[in-house]
Amino acid sequence: MAKSSADFAESRCEQVAALPWRVELDGKLRVLLVTSRTNGKWMLPKGWPMRGKSDPQSALIEAQEEAGIEGEVSRLPIGSYRYTKFFDDGSTTPSQAMIYPVRVTAVNATWDEMNDRERRWVRPRKAARLVFEPDLSRFLIDLADERIALFLNSA
Repeated sequence: MAKSSADFAESRCEQVAALPWRVELDGKLRVLLVTSRTNGKWMLPKGWPMRGKSDPQSALIEAQEEAGIEGEVSRLPIGSYRYTKFFDDGSTTPSQAMIYPVRVTAVNATWDEMNDRERRWVRPRKAARLVFEPDLSRFLIDLADERIALFLNSA
């Protein structure tokens, strides 16, 4: 059943996001962005926590479905960002996504949502310019390579 803002009348909507990353041959960090299915804007793979799965597992599954990657997800979030969630019925609600880093080990040629989304590897500062949500942009600007390594070690 589709959710609407009425489902979150008393609280903030909480989602999980994946931050797929890899270090390229030039030694520089790249992050993977995907486009939204509804408006084509660049974002991190994200979705609802899944029943029977931990939040990190849910974030990894979203990245597999939306971006077509395989990887190792951190047990701990690296940060979060706030945004306005738009629902199909036109309603909105304040929302927050917890961000789980995913060290990408494979990029699939085909994946579940490949006909609905684009994906692009970019440096974090370029990602900050591309994404729609201002709070996510601030997070990406502040992102340092060492933070990713620190959280991967806790995976």
